[in-house]
Amino acid sequence: MSSVRSEPGAGWLRSPLDRPVRGWPFWLNAALLFLLLTSATVFFFFQIDYRWDWAAIWEYRQKFIDGWLATVVISLASLFISLLVGMLLLALQRSHWILLRLLGRTYVELIRGTPPLVQVIVFFYVVAFGLGLENRYVAGVLVLSAFSGAYIGEILRGGVESVAGSQLDAARAVGFDRVQTWRFVIGPQAIRQTLPALTGQLVTLVKDSSLLSVIAIREFTKNVQEANNFTFSAFEGYVPLVLGYLVLTLPISFMSRWLEGRFRYET
Repeated sequence: MSSVRSEPGAGWLRSPLDRPVRGWPFWLNAALLFLLLTSATVFFFFQIDYRWDWAAIWEYRQKFIDGWLATVVISLASLFISLLVGMLLLALQRSHWILLRLLGRTYVELIRGTPPLVQVIVFFYVVAFGLGLENRYVAGVLVLSAFSGAYIGEILRGGVESVAGSQLDAARAVGFDRVQTWRFVIGPQAIRQTLPALTGQLVTLVKDSSLLSVIAIREFTKNVQEANNFTFSAFEGYVPLVLGYLVLTLPISFMSRWLEGRFRYET
């Protein structure tokens, strides 16, 4: 047995996924962490002697709800389309046609080398207008998908290319065809390798939806900023803003951790 698990003193090499914490130790540490964060937050706000005025913000609660729902729709649509864009870019960059590989590589470098705010402005006021696309929400979803898809494509490419050539040779030796090789050899290993980075990119996509406020899309962040301007509030609107984004991003992180456990195996 040469497994790391059987070697004494090698416990530090094991992933935390191999030794999950359950029961009262988990809840005790979670409570201590919550108490620490709450105490730090209260301390810093007491230092600036800020007086909260929730009554003024409460009048704009429907504006917050409408903005949050708009962000949910934009994020879900962008998540789906960006995954399709990423898979398309993966196929382009692994194509046997040089022109297609250059097209995929050029797209990725252009997107990664320019600020996303500039991309939103150029896409809406130049590309969308040139194509006759006047719906700001559709244009916003497309530009977010185009931006995030470039990063997802690179993440997927890295996961696929991380599969050792010896394993591909072994797949051919046992008679696997191309589809079976992708399904049983490349796919599971690529998913395992890309899940953490892919999760980070999807969470970033949800937060990047706030950039669409520059083209007058009334998503969550823009509505909160408008409410703060109307009420002359500094922080009241940002508390529900933080909680609203956490409601969207935490499920993605939890799902990723669950999938990591499902796809984890000894190598």
